Amino acid sequence: MPFVDKLREAVVGKPHDPLNSETRQHLALVAFLAWIGLGADGLSSACYGPEEAFLALGQHAHFGLYLAVATFLTVFIIALAYNQVIELFPSGGGGYKVATQLLGSNAGLVSGSALLVDYVLTIAISIAAGVDGLFSLLPPEAQPYKLMTEIALGVILIVLNLRGMKESIKVLLPIFLGFFLTHVFLILYGIIAHADGLPRLIPDTLHETQQLTEQMGWAFAVSLFLRAYSLGGGTYTGLEAVSNNVNMLSEPRVRTGTYTMLYMAGSLSFTAGGVILLYLLWNAQPVAHQTLNAVTFGAIINSWQLDPVISHGLLAVVLLLEAGLLFIAANTGFLGGPTVLANMAVDSWVPRQFRNLSGRLVTQNGIFLMGLGAIGILLWTQGDVSVLVVLYSINVFITFSLSLLGLCKHWWESRYDEDNWKSRLLLALLGFCVTGGILVVTVVEKFAEGGWLTLLITGLIIGLCVLIKRHYEQVRQQLRTIDALYAPRPTWGEDLPEPLLNFEQPTVIFLVGKNRGLGMYALKWLNEVFTGHFKNFIFVSVGEVDAESYGGRGALRSLQYQIENSLRYYVHYCHSQGLAATSYAAYGTDVEAKLEQLVIQVTADYPNSVCLGSKLIFDNESWLISWLHNHTAIAMQRRLHLREIQMIVTPIKV
Repeated sequence: MPFVDKLREAVVGKPHDPLNSETRQHLALVAFLAWIGLGADGLSSACYGPEEAFLALGQHAHFGLYLAVATFLTVFIIALAYNQVIELFPSGGGGYKVATQLLGSNAGLVSGSALLVDYVLTIAISIAAGVDGLFSLLPPEAQPYKLMTEIALGVILIVLNLRGMKESIKVLLPIFLGFFLTHVFLILYGIIAHADGLPRLIPDTLHETQQLTEQMGWAFAVSLFLRAYSLGGGTYTGLEAVSNNVNMLSEPRVRTGTYTMLYMAGSLSFTAGGVILLYLLWNAQPVAHQTLNAVTFGAIINSWQLDPVISHGLLAVVLLLEAGLLFIAANTGFLGGPTVLANMAVDSWVPRQFRNLSGRLVTQNGIFLMGLGAIGILLWTQGDVSVLVVLYSINVFITFSLSLLGLCKHWWESRYDEDNWKSRLLLALLGFCVTGGILVVTVVEKFAEGGWLTLLITGLIIGLCVLIKRHYEQVRQQLRTIDALYAPRPTWGEDLPEPLLNFEQPTVIFLVGKNRGLGMYALKWLNEVFTGHFKNFIFVSVGEVDAESYGGRGALRSLQYQIENSLRYYVHYCHSQGLAATSYAAYGTDVEAKLEQLVIQVTADYPNSVCLGSKLIFDNESWLISWLHNHTAIAMQRRLHLREIQMIVTPIKV
């Protein structure tokens, strides 16, 4: 094994066998692990979402009680509505598939593009907020090293996710549990310790609200609350991740997804609402270079009157766990973003390479894109959480709103077929009103502050996706034309005489794929140029196990049927022409490696052989067009030439 391969295996791990049924069982997540891997995004938002919302209130902190109640209710409304998404789409896909199938491909494109930007920002803001928490423990002189730390953590998370989803979750499991248990304890203790302030909290809040409205008017009071509420919108973003990754859950998927969503909603509503309540009860005030959580939890721990060293140590543990959970939340972006990319690649909105799985059965191209995108944003914003919060959360509410609007349409159209359509429609409609309202308020409040940039980036991605799909549609149409010209419908029967293969005679090995026209073009070209020279015709093909074929039930078997049927077509055609032919097939995530293995196997039996493949060429081939196609034939030619195996590539102009 070459040194590079050994190093990759040491860092990333040994490859999995995608055809082994035990592999899927090993990788699938039970509800508890899914709560950790997918729910960390929402739970971690308690480290920055409530703070951003509370600070936006300024001197009118009493509105924090309304924020706590609104946060609690919003979480459960979205979670309950999104359980319908899990039920209707048990193979995953989340907001992208919901919008695509229920509202149309254009709505799906908007939803998917919004999610891609949101997941990149999820990674960026989680890393930045986590490092802020860490540096709250350090002296101000350490601040210049924050950005360097953020970049290093981004690289570490990329490598960790290349090893696989379940592996990354297991590594981060102790941090998640430590965060949840410590914060539950601190929130409960903090509320109980200042329980004497609870009876006065509601009357005082109502009194101060009345005074504010008399002095400034209801419009000012409502706009103040809505602005703070919108800045805390990042609190709800993690709720979409479960529906997006249902295919990663253990069977039965729908029940596992429902339990996962319940765990997420319960833990998030308690933690986020509880933290806001602590700010009120403990009269939290901002301190330079410290998060509001650090100030509040520090006050709670100091109230125990322990030795200062011990108090500082306990606070350090709490803040380290907060930072750790934020890094797990960044991991959610690495899980959800590549899944969205893979689903969009299936529909030809993004390059097909984003469907590809690595040997560890992860969509590594998507992982790299999400990670590098987040690192780029961190460099651009200098890791400033206040800037990232403005960019954040707009897009996820675009997806929320489109998904719930799609559900409203679905239940209305199903009113004659479903007995309980009314309750489901009402829940979806309520969820749409909530998320749509938050979207409008968030866009209005954040637009001038930088939200326009998020919408601009999303719009540019949508435009790029339209160009990519247009190109793929044109190529697909031209390939259909080639199929019609060179791959006629079978007119031969199944019981054809099979000429015997001669191992010593000249042999041609065809590297063929899914498009029969390309293979038949190469076959006819060969017979015209080397008439009568080759006596054996061997067809080899590799079925690529990608995100589409590995994700759905029965998809692998469908892939196998497609490959076997295509090879049978070539062999039967040769038999109908009196030519000796046979075929070989393999399946895996690395097409080139599997093809190389097949060719080596065939050339060992047929030493007097040459390989033949086809390559598409374009009139005006730009770097973008070149990137959209995998150029397997050229890559195989280089691999085989290094092994001193001859290969010819026939160009086909499209």
